[in-house]
Amino acid sequence: MEQSQQTLVGTSQQRAMLGPEGLIARTVAERGDALREVRRHLHRHPELSHQEHATTDFIAEQLTALGLAPKRMAATGLICDIPGADPSLELMGLRADMDALGIPELSTVPYRSVVEGVSHACGHDVHMSAVLGAATALVRVAEAGALRRGVRLVFQPAEEMHPCGALELIGQDVLDGVDSILALHCDPGVDVGHVGLKSGPITSATDPVRIQVRGAGGHTSRPHLTQDLVYALGSIATQLPAALTRRMDPRSGVNLTWGSIHAGSAFNAIPSAGTLEGTLRCLDHEAWDRAEQLLEEVLADLVRPWGVEARVTHDRGVPPVSNSPASVEVLAAAVRRVLGRENLDPTAQSLGGEDFAWYLEKVPGALARLGTRTPGGRTYDLHMGDLMIDERAIGIGASVLAAACVQRDLQAV
Repeated sequence: MEQSQQTLVGTSQQRAMLGPEGLIARTVAERGDALREVRRHLHRHPELSHQEHATTDFIAEQLTALGLAPKRMAATGLICDIPGADPSLELMGLRADMDALGIPELSTVPYRSVVEGVSHACGHDVHMSAVLGAATALVRVAEAGALRRGVRLVFQPAEEMHPCGALELIGQDVLDGVDSILALHCDPGVDVGHVGLKSGPITSATDPVRIQVRGAGGHTSRPHLTQDLVYALGSIATQLPAALTRRMDPRSGVNLTWGSIHAGSAFNAIPSAGTLEGTLRCLDHEAWDRAEQLLEEVLADLVRPWGVEARVTHDRGVPPVSNSPASVEVLAAAVRRVLGRENLDPTAQSLGGEDFAWYLEKVPGALARLGTRTPGGRTYDLHMGDLMIDERAIGIGASVLAAACVQRDLQAV
């Protein structure tokens, strides 16, 4: 991303004459090819959660080239401040997640992942590139004296892992001096050039659940002399999700889905131990708070007839991302200015989880859905190895985030 400042946006006087919106548009347009190459480099070299060392180095190099001073976190990830003209104002945050998934890439693009079994199948390479693009534009806005409020860039590791990177960085005080924070997430179901927004909850609470069952075990010819553990597991697998839907408000969107079930190794032996693992999702924060106790109560009732012992491990994953109305309006105003009112879409709450929610437990903010589908093209899905992104989304995301930082001073959050 190296290019002389004069070539990039002209002289200081010319930059001031453009105004912040014109400066953002011109900067992002002129850096479009470079931002695409940044994304392709990140895509080619994905790193798993808590292993984002080369990614952190690369992001730090890009920010240093802009004249900024990135600060590395304790393990991986970094933060970087773009100073504003008024240091008495608290900072606005922009967050990008950095980690990739343990999913093999199935595409054949020239910049496909070179790391076996690892890929950016959730679009985090786009998130990082968009925030870097916003930083490039905001540096130019600041040089023109038009950035009143400073901006903190948060490049966060381990969004895809539990425990998550958001809590790790919050514990390292990345929100000190920050009064609001914004983020984007790729949405391959929305056409490029469109951005989806929603006030209030936009994702769900997402918790890992593990149930361990133990019994005496024995021969399958004498189930009455054992605790029939496999039968008990089957009952839990089918009845526990159903019971939860009858014990909680259906509007809370509680959903328990199993991902694995394991017990035994012989066709004629009842095993003495087995496990169920899955994910509990809740659209409602209050339901999320109730879920752990209710899981234990219902499980105890279900296994009592079978005489087995069952223990549930319910890890608090992430709460729902709950967008503040004022932060949504800041982003919406930016989308209207950058893309036009017709490209600002309403969006539904999903059952997906996002650890950006933890930032919003501390300060107000909003997560927007960034369209990445080529109009008329195939609809891909996240967390799939064949995910393809329309790379025009990078510049659009950069422009919207930078415009939101300028817009922030015009509205109260």
